[in-house]
Amino acid sequence: MFINGDYKLNFMAFINGMEWIIIILVIVVIFFGAKKIPELARSMGRATSEFQKARIESKKSLENEPSNQEKGQQTIDREKLESIAETLGVDYSNKNDQDLRNAIDEELKKQGTPK
Repeated sequence: MFINGDYKLNFMAFINGMEWIIIILVIVVIFFGAKKIPELARSMGRATSEFQKARIESKKSLENEPSNQEKGQQTIDREKLESIAETLGVDYSNKNDQDLRNAIDEELKKQGTPK
């Protein structure tokens, strides 16, 4: 390009992508030293693998846990079961939902009331 009568080369126009990578690598070697680069690469690899493990683990835990809506529905169902059991005189402590349903069914059969 001619600027004020002088011919100046546009240095950036002659450097393509591969040359930039080489320039960056040279700067990294100068900045960190050749002995430190394998350690840096190793630590970056470990950090990446730890991040991937944590991401997979959190994804699995979210898939395995019931959603808040399902938890809320389970709580309501449990409260209904406990209310029915209390009305029938069934002990509902230390029983899971299925055991409590079975105990309620047995009590209803004893009383002669159909389901």
